[in-house]
Amino acid sequence: MEFALISALNGVTYGLLLFMVSAGLTLIFGMMGVLNFAHASFYMLGAYIAYAVSSHLGFWTGLLVAPLIVGIVGMLVERYLLPRVHAHGHAHELLLTFGLAMIIEEVIKLFFGDFPVNYQMPDNLRFAAFSAFGSDYPFYRLFIGATAIVMFAVLWYLLARTRIGIVVRAAERLPAMAEALGHNIPIVFMGVFGVGAALAGLAGAVAGAFYPTNPNMGLELGVIVFVVVVVGGLGSLKGSLLASLLIGLFSSFAVGLDWSLANLFSLIGLGDWARSIGGLLTLELSSISATIPFALMLIVLLVRPAGLMGERN
Repeated sequence: MEFALISALNGVTYGLLLFMVSAGLTLIFGMMGVLNFAHASFYMLGAYIAYAVSSHLGFWTGLLVAPLIVGIVGMLVERYLLPRVHAHGHAHELLLTFGLAMIIEEVIKLFFGDFPVNYQMPDNLRFAAFSAFGSDYPFYRLFIGATAIVMFAVLWYLLARTRIGIVVRAAERLPAMAEALGHNIPIVFMGVFGVGAALAGLAGAVAGAFYPTNPNMGLELGVIVFVVVVVGGLGSLKGSLLASLLIGLFSSFAVGLDWSLANLFSLIGLGDWARSIGGLLTLELSSISATIPFALMLIVLLVRPAGLMGERN
């Protein structure tokens, strides 16, 4: 019971963190069709900016300033870099943003070094939310999850219930018509890209105070974020949330399970035979937990190539 409860809580909070990072990427691709390989680097940049600001002005100031600065960086990238390669297709966009990710990583190493920095959560958030089975569950994990839920609610409301959302969706589907109605489409796209980058920066500012803030944090999360977007469906915000929660839960439970095929064979009396063969039959689930997201992506793409909630083209 303790394992199930703690694993479920950890899986949900980790999944919501994945959603915080993937939401911006989903927004950018869904509205603009841009595959931004540097998105996880914006997440890392947000964590480091929040660390630098919080060291002098406090945690909450860093939490506000980091997404603003990262959002401005994102708008500059969309305004001055992406238009030069957009006409050449996704391959050139990937190459450009991949190079940008390398530049951001090296700049961070230049200013902050190649080791983790001491980015800490404030003391007023450093307490246990509750105790279960003799273990204290940190409140800050719930704070990360609550931030992600608020982010989802605000994004959904803006896109589905406001004039801003109508303009953005019109610019995505019928850009010529939207432009004929007097809307500045380049400004709309620059704003969308900036908001997507700011969301990644906010995720880094929030998560960096709990998880290690180091120059590899973008690389560690970047591949998983793309898996989330693909599993959920390219451009689907709800699909991204669902995929994030599924991957978070599967990964969390898999880490603590020592199951193997030999255990299954034991149910029919062939356990000793399976253990004598060894190899894949005795490979424990916990040892391959890192491959769970990719296995889930493979299964989803075989069954539904558009993703869980993606639209078929």
